[in-house]
Amino acid sequence: MSTEEVVEAGHQDGPAWKIVAHCATYDEADQKRLEFAMEESLQVKVHWQGKADNRYFAVKTRVDPDIAKRDEKKRRKAKLSKKRRKK
Repeated sequence: MSTEEVVEAGHQDGPAWKIVAHCATYDEADQKRLEFAMEESLQVKVHWQGKADNRYFAVKTRVDPDIAKRDEKKRRKAKLSKKRRKK
C-alpha cells in the first residue's frame, strides 16, 4: 500500500461578484442570467438572498478570473515598459 501526499494549493479569491438585477421569481432571474451569459468574458449566477421577510433572487456577474488574470498581466507589463522608457 502506498501513501500519497496530497498537496493543496491555497485558495485565491477571484474578482468580486456584482449584483446586476433583483427579481421576485426565479424565472425572471433566469431570463436575465441568460441575457448576460451571452458575453463570453462574464460569469453569471442566480442567488437566493435577502432577509427572511424580504427574499429575492439576485443575478450576479463577474469577469472570468482567467481573463481578469491575463488583463492584469498585460496592464502590469505595459506599466513596466512605460517606466523603462522614461529614462
